[in-house]
Amino acid sequence: MGSRLRGNDGACVGTSSPRRQGPNVALAALMLTTSAHAFSTRDIKPEPVQGYRFQVVTTDDSAITRRIVDDITRRLVPVFAVFRTELAQHRRMLYVTVGPAALREVAQRRCDCVVVSTFTSSQVVRSILGTLPPARAATFTAVYAEPAPVDQLRLVALLYRRPVRVAAILGPDTAFLKPLLEGEHVNVLEGDSDEGINRLLGQIAQTDVLLALPDSAVYNTENFRNILLSAYRKKQGVIGFSADMVKAGALATTYSEVEDINSQVAEIVASYVAGGELPPPQFPRYFHTIVNEGVARSLDVEVPDNVRNFARPAPARQP
Repeated sequence: MGSRLRGNDGACVGTSSPRRQGPNVALAALMLTTSAHAFSTRDIKPEPVQGYRFQVVTTDDSAITRRIVDDITRRLVPVFAVFRTELAQHRRMLYVTVGPAALREVAQRRCDCVVVSTFTSSQVVRSILGTLPPARAATFTAVYAEPAPVDQLRLVALLYRRPVRVAAILGPDTAFLKPLLEGEHVNVLEGDSDEGINRLLGQIAQTDVLLALPDSAVYNTENFRNILLSAYRKKQGVIGFSADMVKAGALATTYSEVEDINSQVAEIVASYVAGGELPPPQFPRYFHTIVNEGVARSLDVEVPDNVRNFARPAPARQP
């Protein structure tokens, strides 16, 4: 299925994309970290715009993608209906991209537009925007796919209810998180694809918790199970960055549903439409928590109700 554009009139227009890519597969966030360079697309100019519209850009037609597109379209139509006259003066298209392939495709276009990226990891977003001229990159923002590290660390505090030693392994593409993590007293190790993961794990043998972050230089579908087994033997809890990782054996994570991400996107778009300012890329604001109860028991970690209920739900949609 080719790339699809959905605008505020609800119509879809097909464009080219050589591969199928869904934003919600097993270990979805892991896949997002490895797919930034997996697509080759040609420069595609959007159809002439009459007035002002938004478009949702996807590269597949899976059930989860349709759910994302239908939900965000319902949220954005009222925003643009209210501000259509004012925005028409700017003659700008606003794209919402779903997944890394759609973001890369739109980044290659020549257009007077602004872009909100969704369901793509911070690593991939920063990689793609890093190839653009600064003025062009400034017209992009994002709601990252993975949880906010500060929320993950708050989850750790609720789980353990005592001071614990937390470590994180960063690759070159997640090194931007080092100041934030060190400010939260996380033991940060820096590695790259040339360094063995086992050696890095050996350096954090005395820590209680491994905070996993989506970085393809550190975590991938081939080594993640070995990382879990290594941590399990050392009685270390692994805080994952997706619900799928918890189902696969990580201790816990915060995670955001489609509606959580889309609610934040709608807030960003409404603010931009009203004031003309685009905020910088950001982590999900709204989230829930999932815990692997079996792993918690094996690690002798008691899970109180305030951990299971740790959440920041999105505001209820107005009728």
